[in-house]
Amino acid sequence: MAATPSERTLAAQVAAHESWAHTPDRTARTAPARAALMARFEREVDPDGTLPPDERARRAESKRHAYYSRLALKSARSRRRAAEWRERADAAEAEAELAALTAAV
Repeated sequence: MAATPSERTLAAQVAAHESWAHTPDRTARTAPARAALMARFEREVDPDGTLPPDERARRAESKRHAYYSRLALKSARSRRRAAEWRERADAAEAEAELAALTAAV
């Protein structure tokens, strides 16, 4: 029997938690990913590699801040839309309940 998507997600979460439980230095483990992301930002702000290293690093740091701020903005918008959807669903449910009570009287 094949695992469902939710079962695969749970299995992956278990594996990730087990892996992190056996990682003595979390910072060292994630260092290559952080370096790669910073290198990406450096390439974006200085594709030709002509800027002095300190200026490239300063601009890359600004690019990194913009990237994470953009993610935060998307998250906030998504949470707002989800809350609005829940409010509409709750209102529709309350209206349906009221209609059912009114019809029963």
